[in-house]
Amino acid sequence: MSKSKQDKSERKSQRRPASGKRKASAERVLEGLGVSPGVAVGKAHVRESSEIKVVEYTVSSSAVEGEVERFDAAVQRARLQLGKLRQHAAALHGAAAEELGYLLEAHGQMLGSSRLIHGVENRIRKARQNAEAAVMKEIAGIAESFEQMDDPYLRGRATDIREVGHRVVRNLSDQGFTSFADLRSNSIVLAEEITPADTALMDPSKIGGFATALGGAEGHTAIMARSLGIPAVLGIADLLGAIQAGDVVIIDGDEGRVVINPKPSRLKQYAARQKALAREVKSLARLRDVAARTRDGERVLLQANMELPREVGQAVAVGAEGVGLLRTEFLFMNREDLPDEEEQFEALRGIIDGLGGRMLTVRTIDVGGDKLGSAFGRELEGTTNPALGLRAIRLSLKERSLLETQLAAMLRAAAYGPLRILLPMISTVSEVREVRAAMVKVARRLKRRGVKLPERNPDIGVMIEVPGAALAADALAQEADFFALGTNDLTMYTLAIDRAEEGVAHLYNPLHPGVLRLIQFTVEAGLRARLPTCVCGEMAGDPRYTALFLGMGVRDLSMTANALPRVKNRILKIDLQEATRRASMVMDQVDSGRIAALIDDFNEG
Repeated sequence: MSKSKQDKSERKSQRRPASGKRKASAERVLEGLGVSPGVAVGKAHVRESSEIKVVEYTVSSSAVEGEVERFDAAVQRARLQLGKLRQHAAALHGAAAEELGYLLEAHGQMLGSSRLIHGVENRIRKARQNAEAAVMKEIAGIAESFEQMDDPYLRGRATDIREVGHRVVRNLSDQGFTSFADLRSNSIVLAEEITPADTALMDPSKIGGFATALGGAEGHTAIMARSLGIPAVLGIADLLGAIQAGDVVIIDGDEGRVVINPKPSRLKQYAARQKALAREVKSLARLRDVAARTRDGERVLLQANMELPREVGQAVAVGAEGVGLLRTEFLFMNREDLPDEEEQFEALRGIIDGLGGRMLTVRTIDVGGDKLGSAFGRELEGTTNPALGLRAIRLSLKERSLLETQLAAMLRAAAYGPLRILLPMISTVSEVREVRAAMVKVARRLKRRGVKLPERNPDIGVMIEVPGAALAADALAQEADFFALGTNDLTMYTLAIDRAEEGVAHLYNPLHPGVLRLIQFTVEAGLRARLPTCVCGEMAGDPRYTALFLGMGVRDLSMTANALPRVKNRILKIDLQEATRRASMVMDQVDSGRIAALIDDFNEG
């Protein structure tokens, strides 16, 4: 018998023991993607698949309007359901309430006068499709367009589209929703997929953790799990075939590991880890108002990266000293038109008010032209490789109305608090000069309108995320007011590796000597020009790399808010002179394995 057949046979025998008593199962360890840190131990609650299946048929001409009305009624019912969820959101606290509030707002917009609604109605009327099939086909098309985006955050929004569409289909077919209200304390939820709204209904006092076969780190489900502090592991392909309801399960959200029916020795090990983590959380919370200084007194600025305006409260709560990167893509999501100057200004001013005098760094839009083409009333030229095509600053300089509207909103917002502007995917000095000229032009126009403006124009920074920009950092330093190192894209472009491409993702290595040398070139160019240089990629939020960055001369780190306390804790333990010597040793290496060993040895020491 082959190994795979033997495994299947063993699983079947475990599900139906001959004696009627449950047979003890051997320990199994499954690997996935840890998206929410922490450890949970409890009994398995296996959630059945909620896959949506619909029958497609042709509606008669006389029944078309009735089918549209049936669809409209399902949409109205979905809006009422979102209203109930908003009431639930009001009872949550902190980032979880903010995240769910944004999510429900976005879902409500999709259920308004949106591409989804118009698209479904057109399919019913023109193709005479039944409502269920029309919804499924429309969400498939919209979701596919999001999944083709090179930005991981926007790519993850395809899940939102599907969730809204599935809610409407369930209403059309009277399919119910399963909740977690009746679960026992410390239950571990295992499912093929869990939606963000499902996550929002999880009570952390009952749900110890969860794991799914599907999902990724950029989706709202992962964000909600982190906000609620529920350990989670996603992307375990064979999860449901390996488990039964009632099995003892360990969720390790730090390592991305799920252990089924753990041995007593492993249970003891994880119990000790849970106690250690509880002590660490209490200790880190006390660091909120402590300045980030090394043991020898060097001050480090710690800022937060933000995707959404609602994250301001969380950033301030953990002690962030500003926002090192605000991604403005949220303003352009789930709509067919472009946000006007007033809408963008109000959003930015609200964030500035919430920061209470802390610096806000706003990045101009960073998506591809093929994604915004319809908003301009025509299709922009397409490309076979969006990551290398018309996107980010290239799109903004081609479509000046897009750039000038953003600059106008930023200039106006800067009159109400500290704000600086960050330009993505810069590769030449001329691009920075063009933006400066555009800002002068916009400022003059605003002055003629009598609009309140800051005493001086905001600083303009350059995002160093392509190798050409890093190698030309000396020249860019003559035109820029500050640098921001985007380590995610810099690594991707340097190594020609897409982390989302399963076949090569294992080759993605930020400790590759080529990547580190480009970072070093940039930092040293900034130091020579006395330019502030902030690292704002994922590496900034990983305490493993903190000493290396400080040793290279970086004094400004920006990261997701929940990573900030651990990075601060690491800074407080670092001797800068020792870190500088170790960074020098690291930069002399040519092997990434040796580099990793030197970094880890320093951290452990």
